[in-house]
Amino acid sequence: MHSMKANLISALLGIVGIVLAMPAVVHGSEAGKSGHVPLPAMSTPEGKKCVEPTEVMRRDHMKFILHQRDDTMHEGIRTAKYSLKNCVNCHADEKTGSVLGEKGFCSSCHHYTAVHIDCFTCHTDKREKDAMAAVPTTPASGAKHEVKP
Repeated sequence: MHSMKANLISALLGIVGIVLAMPAVVHGSEAGKSGHVPLPAMSTPEGKKCVEPTEVMRRDHMKFILHQRDDTMHEGIRTAKYSLKNCVNCHADEKTGSVLGEKGFCSSCHHYTAVHIDCFTCHTDKREKDAMAAVPTTPASGAKHEVKP
């Protein structure tokens, strides 16, 4: 039994050594070729300023979104500052009008950090002008319904 534990520990230490010896994440033109995840595509429209500094949003945006959700759903308070609709309207890709997709503002960063987001199963990932085209239908009735961000 002791020999099996020693072999297991030795194998784990070997794996850790291999991982530590691996090169750092590749950025730039080589990204993707080595199997590493490319850096996220993050942009804010020129001349616009986010509701909080970039460092704060990177670290705490989910807290703001959850707080907004709680205020809206439990208290009936609707404000625009941290509204998901405003985030989408500002950060959606110029070509697709969406924050999802390979170069989408939300999905590229969440893919990079291996975080699963499900906001857009109910809320639209499109800018407001394109939102009505993306309104889902319920499978049972086929009737369109709108979920407000």
